[in-house]
Amino acid sequence: MPPDQPLVTLQREGARITARTSGPVASRAPDSDPEHERGYGHLTSPLRQRGLVCTVEYGLSDYFVHASLPDGSNVIISPPQEPSSEHPPGYPESWLVTRHRSAEPAVYEVIYDSEPDGPHARHGGDVTRLMAAVDSRLDQLGVPPRPGPKRFAHDIATDAVLHRAGFVPAVEFGGGHYHRLPSAMTDPDEQRLVVTRAFDMLRADGFDVSCDPDLLEHDAPPFLIPETSLGDRLGFLAKHIKASTHTRDMVANLSEVTAPGDGVLHQVVEILDTTAEWWEGFGEPADHRYAQRLRSIAESLDSYAIELRAIRGDLADRHAVHPGKARSRTNQVAASTPAPPRVRAALAPSPTAAQRRAASALPATAAVRPAPSARPSSAPGR
Repeated sequence: MPPDQPLVTLQREGARITARTSGPVASRAPDSDPEHERGYGHLTSPLRQRGLVCTVEYGLSDYFVHASLPDGSNVIISPPQEPSSEHPPGYPESWLVTRHRSAEPAVYEVIYDSEPDGPHARHGGDVTRLMAAVDSRLDQLGVPPRPGPKRFAHDIATDAVLHRAGFVPAVEFGGGHYHRLPSAMTDPDEQRLVVTRAFDMLRADGFDVSCDPDLLEHDAPPFLIPETSLGDRLGFLAKHIKASTHTRDMVANLSEVTAPGDGVLHQVVEILDTTAEWWEGFGEPADHRYAQRLRSIAESLDSYAIELRAIRGDLADRHAVHPGKARSRTNQVAASTPAPPRVRAALAPSPTAAQRRAASALPATAAVRPAPSARPSSAPGR
């Protein structure tokens, strides 16, 4: 797995099942450390993002997280210790968070307590509520906030995988981004199938994944995973266009997008029109409005396709070498990509194929499920 891949945490938060990304692997401990083995990466990663030094240590009967604060005090995030409880690693049924300092002035306070008789018992093992309480107290103590959200390439890749798996993007108060299962998807069996599909897809693409084992369908066979997605194959058209040294090469690639009848844009227009007709079949007023909007978008896209075909024709008439490309580059491209653009685009390997080949050797946090060899289809079902 590349060193800058984030951790993706699949978990239940109240009535919702969410997927959240946090911290690249480089900012977390190595795989041999207890926090990885015991499933505490989803706690230590956000704390390290605030500049805190964290360790995972063994207490009376279970592991706990120890974080050192700038004022010399320490925060302990612990599952039940006495009596101990049986639970998936990193996902206990409750949490206790304390802050203490033995040096003068001595400090001892309970920041969060969701044990059965605690003030936050109603939240149980909810990690989101836990971290919200911890972050609130750290803010009060003047601990620097974690850096503002930045959209890295791996974040976009995570979005794409979860999108295909069936999750819905969401934004919470404060601007944080996460994904959730559709709100009307309440059947536990269906939820497990979708979470399992997302788990397999993320592992296949080389991501580090933490998942509550209760959310997985362990007996389900691995999902069928095509080597490349349609988006991957279209992405190779852009790469070939960038490498083109003559307008004829550029036009050949652009033609795959603009061709009438079976070009990419024509097919997208047809997909939108078909979706509008299907959606309208629900019969509600809102459904009719959505269908009309889809048809409006399809009509606009169709008009742009006509304009793009005209631009493509103008470029074809030019028939010249690009002035910014060296002749040696022409020979290099001709030798390395002899196949026609459509064949090259269809057969080109996925840019994440190397990650997939390594995925089977990567341990998942808090859940173990055999990783498939490539990404599953985004189509529903298995």
